[in-house]
Amino acid sequence: QVQLVESGGGLVQAGGSLRLSCAASGRTFSSHAMGWFRQAPGKEREFVALIRANGVIKYYADPVKGRFIISRDNGKNAVYLQMNSLKPEDAAVHYCVAGVLGGGSLYLPGSYDYWGQGTQVTVSS
Repeated sequence: QVQLVESGGGLVQAGGSLRLSCAASGRTFSSHAMGWFRQAPGKEREFVALIRANGVIKYYADPVKGRFIISRDNGKNAVYLQMNSLKPEDAAVHYCVAGVLGGGSLYLPGSYDYWGQGTQVTVSS
């Protein structure tokens, strides 16, 4: 059974940091792009960041550029999201994703084959 399991969410004050982790099991994702989406109450699920299989090419949503850093460890079948200078608007359930993408847009949730259950990030002002 393929699973993506997120951890590292929690409550943090504005300006603080959190590091999300996503551990994959059931298959290797070394040839898949991996990334993060988030969804706040009453809002659509939105793209946050993506890292290609080679670990070099990365993409970030404009609201998180310069504050978030995505990384991966193919040996551990894991992807991480270092979130710095957190803002109240970053509060959301954050989901780990994986997919080969192919011709699909990396910004669209439907392009990903695998999803985690999500981890809650809460930012107090």
